[in-house]
Amino acid sequence: MKPIDLRSDTVTRPTAGMWEAMRAAELGDDVFGDDPTVNALQRRIAADLGFEAALFMPTGTQSNLCALMSHCQRGDEYLVGQMAHTYRMEGGGAAVLGSIQPQPLLNQADGTLALADIEAAIKPDDAHFARTKLLALENTWGGQVLPLDYIEAATQLAHSRGLAAHLDGARLFNAALASGVPAREITRHFDSVSVCFSKGLGTPAGSALCGSRELIARAHRWRKMAGGAMRQSGVLAAAALYALDHHVARLTQDHAHARALAAGLQGLAGVSVTPPQTNIVFIDLAPEKAHGAVERLRERGVLATGLTKLRLVTHLDVSASDIDRATVILRESL
Repeated sequence: MKPIDLRSDTVTRPTAGMWEAMRAAELGDDVFGDDPTVNALQRRIAADLGFEAALFMPTGTQSNLCALMSHCQRGDEYLVGQMAHTYRMEGGGAAVLGSIQPQPLLNQADGTLALADIEAAIKPDDAHFARTKLLALENTWGGQVLPLDYIEAATQLAHSRGLAAHLDGARLFNAALASGVPAREITRHFDSVSVCFSKGLGTPAGSALCGSRELIARAHRWRKMAGGAMRQSGVLAAAALYALDHHVARLTQDHAHARALAAGLQGLAGVSVTPPQTNIVFIDLAPEKAHGAVERLRERGVLATGLTKLRLVTHLDVSASDIDRATVILRESL
């Protein structure tokens, strides 16, 4: 039988409707700025999220990198969670390529950064210190939704101290649907937002950076330097436009599948399941259970990631029957 791939929501394939949209896309040359489908996507996502402009990027990593380098200069720093993607999982690009110092702060259990920690980390205007210029948050964080009142408090603190605020919103629409808050209500607190189309929305590739016209103009230059300028990228932009029209509301199915999977794994000795808020299920395993768990699951047809903690991600290529079969395999294997 076909393996049930729960490694990430990045493993999806285009749906039939998305393939058709890609085949029918009107194309130009985006380096010259005349790909009409890319331009339409940039206008659409900027308007949807309440920004003046947007820039289509090949990846979320590049989108975050260009955001950091557009907000900060050499010798500046950004405040970020110790476990945040922009700090831990993007190759140190801000430091290596941008000469921007990250100041990692402890993530609380819910993914927030304590306001007192943010306040204490902001450096005085002194030649001994890097210039603190930016607060970077992530929503969702490990599948958890940042509370809206926290987002408002954290960004207000940043702005009151002269910092800009950036959101890594790779799974922004998961956060919006899970919290019942429109995405625009979340993003209005930030000066820039990176949103990914190739995770829950199921496109083959692509992210967008949203911000002011001035910020996006700077990011456009950084994108060129980072090798992210593409030619007939309307093929990918068409997939993103299709996803915005057809794949946002259905994210609630992924959330329901994650809850069903978590519920089906309750009661196993040496196995602790964290109730998911969105589409990511974390399973803590006792040492005797953890050794070889990923390999045992792969042999049975379930693909997962992790060591002592398994990470299972639901997505549009995972059906309710897949969840039922995966639950049986997981229970037997663990």
